[in-house]
Order: sequence, then structure tokens, then C-alpha cells
Amino acid sequence: MVAESDPAGGGAGFAAWMNRLVARPGFQAWAHRMPISRLFARRDGQEIFEILQGFVASQVLSTLIELDVFRKLMDGPQTARALGHALSIPADRMGDLLQAGAALGLLKRRKDGRFGLARKGAAILGVPGLEDMIRHNRAFYADMAEPEKLLRGQGETRLEQFWPYVFGGNDGMSRPAAERYSDLMARSQVLVAEDTLRLAPLRNVKCLLDVGGGSGAFLGAALRRHRGLSALWMDLPDVQPAAQAHFDSAGLSDRVDLRPGSFRAEDLPRGADAISLIRVLYDHTDETVQALLRSAYEALPAGGLLLISEPMSGGASPERAGDVYFAFYTMAMGTGRARSAARIMELAQSVGFEELRAPKPLRPFVTSVVHGRKPG
Repeated sequence: MVAESDPAGGGAGFAAWMNRLVARPGFQAWAHRMPISRLFARRDGQEIFEILQGFVASQVLSTLIELDVFRKLMDGPQTARALGHALSIPADRMGDLLQAGAALGLLKRRKDGRFGLARKGAAILGVPGLEDMIRHNRAFYADMAEPEKLLRGQGETRLEQFWPYVFGGNDGMSRPAAERYSDLMARSQVLVAEDTLRLAPLRNVKCLLDVGGGSGAFLGAALRRHRGLSALWMDLPDVQPAAQAHFDSAGLSDRVDLRPGSFRAEDLPRGADAISLIRVLYDHTDETVQALLRSAYEALPAGGLLLISEPMSGGASPERAGDVYFAFYTMAMGTGRARSAARIMELAQSVGFEELRAPKPLRPFVTSVVHGRKPG
């Protein structure tokens, strides 16, 4: 007989019993003595410690970036003493930092005691916008110092101050905030555009409307990839100068019509047979998202394409990028959330979109994609 408190049946009851058993200190001591269970106990211990020390590891990475250590090692290995002298840090403490960087695989310690750049460290310099995102994460780390307050929604966060546009209307962002937003998004959107365009069915699209287009990084990449494509751009008025400068410098201005405005205050422009929402939905509440999707549905012709790209939760299969990092990042922003592809498709379907698909993401820590069509 299954108890009413165990709706999942006997399997859940057995799992609960097993968890209580594993949680006993005596069981852990026994497990470490037995040959087979010792393997699992050690692996679990190592993985738990990796989670525990994750914040310290991220701070080591942040410090290496802030002190520009990777670039200082581009020309060859150096000693802790030499680097410490250049950075006004005692040699022994600089040695600790470099040793930590080597333990994380970002640096290499040579036999003569000098430290050089490892492949992963060099890769950080080669990924567009990554250094800026790592620096920007300091605000996020400050918000995560007291995650209980974050979960309860107590007090203003650093990320709320950094991303004020998510709370405003068409005039909700100051010019410095708009420039800061556009600058960071432009540098970080290179990889997002790359992965999105590999998964997006844009081959037969004639005109693409990019809503929340920022400085135009994604739209510029789409226009370069699809030579016959024309485009409409929409974002807040204060972001328009950065977008115009981007399209001018890329020689794409004659293929883009800029339509400044707020999707929360105005209808979306007509005339495009595809609408892209690149890292837009996860900034906003379900109500705002549903209203935006409805506006996109109304703006598209029959058969028109909806393209959504942003970090997503794993939903029924939790995964680290969406359900750890981006879930708490959006929480710290004060609005929005990392939704699963299934939830996004549900919201899109609720306003009329069909043929909804979520292709397997190339790099979930960069972005995931959902696309669908207006029936017709």
C-alpha cells in the first residue's frame, strides 16, 4: 500500500530511504572502506568540493583578468617575483595567484618555477567580449554574497543598477546606461550570433525585424551571412546611435531601416517576414513576454518566422548554464527568468504560433534557440 504522502509511488519512497541512509555519517565511513562504494564516495566527495570551491575559482579568474596577467604572459613565462614587482604585489602572494591559475588549467608552471600561459588562458583572450563579461560578473558575485536575500527579493541588487532598462518604458534608460548596455551586449553577442545563425532557418527570409537589437551585432552578422536579406531594427531611442555607427562602419546601412521605440509601449513595425528576439525574453516577466509574442504574431504575415535565442533552463532535465548561472543572474536583475525551451514554446503557442522547434543547442552556456511560424 502506498501512503498518500508518496504520490510518486514506491520508487520515490525507496529513493527517500536511500538518501537517509547515505546521509548518515556512519554509512559514509563504511562506504569509504568498501572497494566498490569507495569509488562512488570519493567521486561524490570530489564533485561536492568542486561545487564548494567554485566561487573561489571564479574569483581567481576574475583577479587574473583584472591584473591583466594573461596578456603579460603572452610574450613568454615570467616568475612570480617579476610579475609581483610589476603589479605591486608581494612575490609570495603573486606566487599563490599564479599557482591557483595553474591548478585551474589557465596557466602552466614550468620546471624552472616560471609561469606561462596555458591554452585555456589564451582562449579567454580570443573569445570576443569574454574578458568584459568576466569583469562585469563582479557585480553579480556581490549579489550572490547573500543569496538568501536574493531569493526573498530583499534589497536592491548591483545588477538592477547595471541593467536599469528592464524596468523603464521607452525612456527608462539613461544615455550612460544605454551606452554601457550596448557596449557590453555588442562584445558578448558575437558567439550568440554565431550559434543562433547556425540553427536559424533564415535561408528564405526576405526581411528580418530584430527587436531589442542593441548595437546591431546580431543583425549585422545575419546580414553578412545572408546577402539577399534586408532588415528592420528596433530598440530604445538612446541605443540607436550605437546601432547606426555599427551599420555604417560595416557598410550595411543601406540594408537596414532603424525604427527606434519600445516594444512595451508601441506596436512592432510591419513589413518583415521574420522577427528575431535575441536575449530579450529572459529579461522580462511572463506577462511582458506574452504581450511581446502576441505583438510579434500580429506584426508577422501568414507563414512568418519567429526566432528566439537566449540562455535557457533545462526544464525537466536541469543543466548548469541555465539552471545555475543564468537562473540566479536573472533573479539578481530583479525581473525575468531563464525559461526552458518547453516553457517558451508554450508561451508562443498560447498566442498562436505553430511548428515550434527547439534544435539541440551547440553551446548551452552561450545560447539556445526556439523557432516557430505563424500559421497561414
